[in-house]
Amino acid sequence: MVTPVEAGNVGTPLVSPRSGGLWRYILIRFLLIFPTVIILVTVVFFLMRVTGDPITAALGGRLPPDALAERIAAAGYDRPLLIQYLEYIGGVFRGDFGTTLTDNRPVTQILLTYGSATLELAFYALIVAFVIGIPFGLLAAAKRDRVPDAFLRIGAIMAYATPIFFVAILLKLIFAVWLDWLPVAGRASTRTELQLQSLDGPTGVYLIDAIRLGSPAAVGDVLWHAVLPGLALGLLTAGIFLRLVRTNVIGTLGAQYVTSARSRGVGEYRLLTKHAYRPALIPIVTVIGLQIAVLLSGAVLTETSFEWKGIGFMLAEYIGARDFVAVQGIVIMIAVVVAITNFIVDIIAVLIDPRVRY
Repeated sequence: MVTPVEAGNVGTPLVSPRSGGLWRYILIRFLLIFPTVIILVTVVFFLMRVTGDPITAALGGRLPPDALAERIAAAGYDRPLLIQYLEYIGGVFRGDFGTTLTDNRPVTQILLTYGSATLELAFYALIVAFVIGIPFGLLAAAKRDRVPDAFLRIGAIMAYATPIFFVAILLKLIFAVWLDWLPVAGRASTRTELQLQSLDGPTGVYLIDAIRLGSPAAVGDVLWHAVLPGLALGLLTAGIFLRLVRTNVIGTLGAQYVTSARSRGVGEYRLLTKHAYRPALIPIVTVIGLQIAVLLSGAVLTETSFEWKGIGFMLAEYIGARDFVAVQGIVIMIAVVVAITNFIVDIIAVLIDPRVRY
């Protein structure tokens, strides 16, 4: 856990990045991923078993009792719960998350097929968050306690307090129905999707595949379809970034070194953009890991609202089908991604901020 050092040590690293302290910290943080994942797997596994075995939950009432009992025995769900747990956790560490009950597909295949779409959506949402949150956060700090600041703060609160599905409906109604500017759903037009599927070894990230295709029209089509989903999901994080940048810039503008620069005649614009801007971005790096979790959870509603076929869309489908094996695997994979992302963010925070201790 990184903690700020005393004010007198600001600007001076306590331990050189090349020293053993940094590598020890990285090793400890890396090793902590494993117990974190085990705890998450354990919690999800037993929560999924609260209502009984997955086959009964998914197919109960649709199969005769004899056929249902045969399916349960074949899948091994009639064995002691502890044995099932140990086998499942062993499979997770081998990369085996089981097989879906509704369409008999390996959960790993689901994750690989649809995970790239969710990754692409999260990327667009982060761009929206940075483009909106950081500049408007700076503006709110510069206009502190004035009318623009008040409007921006209200806007930020509305951005992260409004349900994503409502934002999605509103954006679709305005820009797709009333104005007819943007497509209402999907990741690309049918023509573009057929072109992307013709590629050898498609990545599943439509933007990358469209660039590989070498078609400006395909790239434009993919980006055009990404505007509304990226905006709906990105506004949530943009509101958080705006408030965070505003608070930290105001705090930095009151620091002694900024006061000294102001007394030497440095203009307010330069103070804001050169002296206060970069230190205010450091807290954003530290919360990106948490925001990845927010984006992945918000992707479920965003993807279902815009028929963006990613992990969130499939998770909603499998929940509706009561396919707990698929739900369990997807939730665990999302948790693993969040744990790894937080590890990476913690390392970046240590490297870019000399005011931290490890």
